[in-house]
Amino acid sequence: MSPYRPGPLLPSGDGRDFALFCVVAILCFLATFGAMAAASAQRAADGWSRAMAAEATVQVNPRPDENGDQAAARAAEVLAGVPGVTETEAMSRAEAERLLRPWLGEAILPDLPLPHLVVVRLDPENPATGRALARALAEAGLDARVDDHTVWRADVGRAAWTAALAAMGLAGLAALAAAAAVVFACRAALQARAEMVETLSLMGASANFITNRFQSRFAWLAAVAGAGGGLAACGLLAALIMTGGDRGLTPALPFDWPDLMLAAPVPVLAAGLAAIAARLTVGRLLRLAYLSETRG
Repeated sequence: MSPYRPGPLLPSGDGRDFALFCVVAILCFLATFGAMAAASAQRAADGWSRAMAAEATVQVNPRPDENGDQAAARAAEVLAGVPGVTETEAMSRAEAERLLRPWLGEAILPDLPLPHLVVVRLDPENPATGRALARALAEAGLDARVDDHTVWRADVGRAAWTAALAAMGLAGLAALAAAAAVVFACRAALQARAEMVETLSLMGASANFITNRFQSRFAWLAAVAGAGGGLAACGLLAALIMTGGDRGLTPALPFDWPDLMLAAPVPVLAAGLAAIAARLTVGRLLRLAYLSETRG
């Protein structure tokens, strides 16, 4: 029995594979965490939108024969009887100053003319519209302006879509970069083993056989790298959640444990992308080599 054993077409100890592994793992990490951030941003936007839709704000202008507090109290009483309103609260000057103090400071507030506001909490099942609130105030002879936060909700929705599109763009760029890395790795591996591939061809090995060897090798490497990048993204997500989530390092992104599921398909997607890139690249190179030989 011969002491020599034939080596594989693509040895597992090739140092170039480690560089490719690192590149694909980093790209999968970026794509996975980008998807997690997009899901969190969408969740935050939905929460803000629901909170704003549950309330309306009314600014009341008092008549010459009454002060601001009296006008706000009268507006709150009128709005409490509108269908779709669950609660009304006339905001006192002290409360308005408390809300503005973090932004304007202490010194300017006593001399600042503040609006007289009424907070209106709406029925989540059948909320009153801004038009219905304004009509009730006008019928009561009150000079008031209703803000049902429609503009703010639209802005929040646009911001959420922008974040989602940015995350999808990041994932797409990461996928293109990973495919490019696999293409270059396939070219280098094929060129380094050109003599071996030529010998296999002379022995009757088909181009499909050689292509399958490259495809399976790089698909497996990408799957392992994708798993590593996905696990790294899960580790970062878990660290952010355990350090406080939206009350800690990421106040604008309420990460949650179900976001970890977004890492599950990453190894499969990475393997599929690498397999396609490897098959197309190696198949094209082999066809070009065959055409060069036939013309020669």
